[in-house]
Amino acid sequence: MKLLYNIALYSVEFLLKIPALFNEKIKMGVEGRSKAFNILEEHLSANDRTFWFHCASLGEYEQGLPIFKQLRMENPNHKIVLTFFSPSGYEVRKNTGIADVVVYLPMDTKANAKRFVKLVHPELTIFVKYDIWPNYLSELKNRSLRAILISASFRKEQSYFKFYGGMMRNALRAFEHIFVQNENSKTLLNAIDLNNVTVAGDTRYDRVSDQLLQDNTLPFIDQFKDNKLCVVVGSSWPEDEILFVDYINSIQSKKVKFIIAPHNIKSNQIDQFVNQLQRKTVLFSDKENKDLSEYEVFIIDTIGILSKVYSYADLAYVGGAMGKTGLHNILEPAVFGIPVIIGKNYKKFPEAYQMIANGGVISIKDSQELKNNLDTLIKNPEKRNQLGNLNAAFILKNKDAVIQIMNYINN
Repeated sequence: MKLLYNIALYSVEFLLKIPALFNEKIKMGVEGRSKAFNILEEHLSANDRTFWFHCASLGEYEQGLPIFKQLRMENPNHKIVLTFFSPSGYEVRKNTGIADVVVYLPMDTKANAKRFVKLVHPELTIFVKYDIWPNYLSELKNRSLRAILISASFRKEQSYFKFYGGMMRNALRAFEHIFVQNENSKTLLNAIDLNNVTVAGDTRYDRVSDQLLQDNTLPFIDQFKDNKLCVVVGSSWPEDEILFVDYINSIQSKKVKFIIAPHNIKSNQIDQFVNQLQRKTVLFSDKENKDLSEYEVFIIDTIGILSKVYSYADLAYVGGAMGKTGLHNILEPAVFGIPVIIGKNYKKFPEAYQMIANGGVISIKDSQELKNNLDTLIKNPEKRNQLGNLNAAFILKNKDAVIQIMNYINN
């Protein structure tokens, strides 16, 4: 199996150069990976003390950030290497102050793994949630270097728990400890004789709780909201947006405003969405010299401000679960004590199950259910407060994973 895996990786590394000619995202990944070793050689020396943090993409980075910050603060003389696999993580956080070097992770070939680990020689490696790479982990283990996995969540249908999953099970054994989000994940790992496991919860609860301590003021959103009720639609995909086109166009009240933050901010997709709206709409990129209070819909065609925008919401819809792209972060709006609505496909997201059961998150299947729930929450402030308080209390109850993980690292 490992032979086939390695052959497949070399093939993928070569073949990706073809679609990279036509796809900008693939191109960024291919070019970024080709430069990674030169960047590492330029910024690291054999005498540096280092930590290595790996995240698949932006969501995992945000998840690991509370731990990264704590390690940075406690170890100011260490150099931190941060790697991403996805362009959507690297391109947004390539200049983050949390790391000294940020690169794309080269493909998980044996040669790349040996070269990378030799260059970085990390005293501690932290992988966040998933993105398990067998050759990198095998190389860390062969060199007796510490590695932990944090905020992990496992499901029985994953390859680790199948008869053919031996290689991936061995990869997990390279971690000296695995911190999981829930008891079910721990039970699954125990069943394959992995017992160095702790249920610490999800570090995202700590991450979003930190947002409450920051200044979330956005003067242009203040002006747009104009003391009216505000619905924020975060990280929306076309499957989500089509539901809101109908709702926004049909709503009678002039006392409700909508902020839409699409996941894809390409201008052609934004234009297609805006052209369907029959309400006065303004884009973030076109907001200057406008009286924003006159508009009913605000399209956030930029990145990096959604977590602050949520602080202005009276209720929120989080995208990704109406289609099959994957539910985005529902904790970001929930921490502000507001109700959250999501789509129907949340199977792979344990926090969604838990928060629906807790009562503060609502899952809808179609436009009629969306309308029914929005109408109820818009008209009923007591209901909004009730659901919002449930969400805020749930996050408070589930924070402090960082304390457990840092105690382990330091002891």
